[in-house]
Amino acid sequence: MFHHIQNSLQELVSAHLSARYGVTLPVALEEPADPRFGELALTCAFQLARQLRKPPRMIAQELASDLGEMPGVAAMEVAGNGYINIRLDRGAYGASLGAVAPRAAAGGKIVVEHTNINPNKAAHIGHLRNAVLGDTFVRLLRASGHDVEVQNYIDNTGVQVADVVAGFHFVEKKSRDEVAEMARRDRFDYVCWDVYSNVSRHFGENAADEKAWRHETLHQIEAGEGELAAMGNVVADAVVRCHLRTMARLGVTYDVLPRESEILHLKFWASAFEQLKERKAIYLETEGPKAGCWVMAGSYYQQDAASDDSKVIVRSNGIVTYVGKDIAYQLWKFGLLGKDFHYEPLPGEPSGRTVWISTSRPRPEGAPSFGGAATVYNVIDSRQSYLQDVVAAGLRALGYTEQADRSIHFSYEMVALSPRACAELGFEIGEEDKGKSYVQVSGRKGLGVKADDLIDKLIATALREVTDRHPDAPEDERHQAASAIAIGALRYFMLKYTRNTVIAFDMQEALSFEGDTGPYVQYAAVRARKILREFETRNGSLPDFSAMDAGAFGRQLSDEGLWQFAVVASKVDSAIAKAIASGEPAHAAKYAFQLAQAFSRFYHDYPVIHETNAEKRTLLLWLTSWFGHQLERTLDVLGIPVPPYM
Repeated sequence: MFHHIQNSLQELVSAHLSARYGVTLPVALEEPADPRFGELALTCAFQLARQLRKPPRMIAQELASDLGEMPGVAAMEVAGNGYINIRLDRGAYGASLGAVAPRAAAGGKIVVEHTNINPNKAAHIGHLRNAVLGDTFVRLLRASGHDVEVQNYIDNTGVQVADVVAGFHFVEKKSRDEVAEMARRDRFDYVCWDVYSNVSRHFGENAADEKAWRHETLHQIEAGEGELAAMGNVVADAVVRCHLRTMARLGVTYDVLPRESEILHLKFWASAFEQLKERKAIYLETEGPKAGCWVMAGSYYQQDAASDDSKVIVRSNGIVTYVGKDIAYQLWKFGLLGKDFHYEPLPGEPSGRTVWISTSRPRPEGAPSFGGAATVYNVIDSRQSYLQDVVAAGLRALGYTEQADRSIHFSYEMVALSPRACAELGFEIGEEDKGKSYVQVSGRKGLGVKADDLIDKLIATALREVTDRHPDAPEDERHQAASAIAIGALRYFMLKYTRNTVIAFDMQEALSFEGDTGPYVQYAAVRARKILREFETRNGSLPDFSAMDAGAFGRQLSDEGLWQFAVVASKVDSAIAKAIASGEPAHAAKYAFQLAQAFSRFYHDYPVIHETNAEKRTLLLWLTSWFGHQLERTLDVLGIPVPPYM
């Protein structure tokens, strides 16, 4: 509601400025740091001063006088050198809380691509940050009324899959059928994790094998023919299912899984290749170390126009690079390729939703279409910034400047471990690392943290705490509570830092019930439910909140403390809007923590159940319910479940 009032006031003031002064100006509304000055402040007098050649205070006085009575506003006061402080009508505001405010019109489909783990081994802790950031941003966008399509790109023809296939075939001497039998077992992704480590170690010692085995495997996989290609399909498809099960544990879901194999087999790349050649966006290098390669000139994607550090798009052996296939994929996302995938529903998807996967086979009747976005967010770590720049440059080189500008790299930094977390996860580290603020995760150093292992460890730790607090509760109920706490702890820890911050994951800190943590926010939501449940147990039912009119709200919210609590609990939409505008889900996490802190102060300051004044008791119970609703709504956009108890 607070956000709705902000938007309404901005529109009214903007229209007045246009009519009164002939000025088109983005109207800024600030929130005064000191609540004594009101709930909002207009600062446009300062922006108008130069254009109108008047002192800001004079303009502010004119505006305050001209605007007169405004919906939901009790008073406007000119302050300082030109601020207009706005005090809301407390009775009308309170009575309006809980009403569904109209959503802002959303403009065009937004595609968010996230997770995109190479389907060659188990997901690790770094992938969790990608998935949680992407999933939360999707939730934020959808909460604001946007049409969002979630894509999880499956690179099933890349080097990583080829190396696992080579490991099975050349090192372990396994047939396609033997691998298929292994793939039916639980945690096949863990098996592939070890195979990938072994073959990587072998390649490190045998460069000739690396070149020959990888070349043969990649060619079969890209052509879609032969024993190695068939084995590649088995490996990639089975590992994708493992990844989906892992992500479903975190509440992460997708709409469509476009696969790289179809980009090749349905001639997506061939179409993009022809466009790039026709527009002379790429050229065939004839000399030097890149002779025989199709390359894009560095002038397309580097700020230094004099530089000619060209980027290889197609290697001399005919193999398309990652960035080449990604240009084709990005063109399709915007509906610029003139082609579409075929799709079929993925059977047995762990989340229970219908998720579509691309296929070369003609689509079944009723299959949807995907892509055709107005804006695209690619959630990929910051180390891929250069390649993302090249992809956007490919669009610009083809003349798609507007789409390139709306092709947004949603980047983030790596996830490391605190030394304490290393010990808890059973990793031995040296004395030097023990003194560091974080230890970088590295599979080569034996610090590869599988996502499922981390989730299992968090649940087990939370379960011990839940069991200590509720020893008589049913086992399945305790496990449900522990799982919700663990997922809340993990997701919140991944979200509370800005995207450009390196995270040092610490299990004890994440699972703490105190401080800036997921469990602390969850506890506030659980506490709100408990207070209302306790009142119902004692009195049979809650009071009829609908009987509270503007007069009753006005009388009770004259209490400054209660008024401030009501206002802070109504800023969910403002927090969501800020998180979207800045591209920082951390803003929503920060608001969740502030909301939980406010609720903690509220129930300590006001004896909700024991209040003797009937009208005030009803207001306190209503405010408890309002806090609970807003806490749960905020947790929902963060993807954090509310446990049955803590």
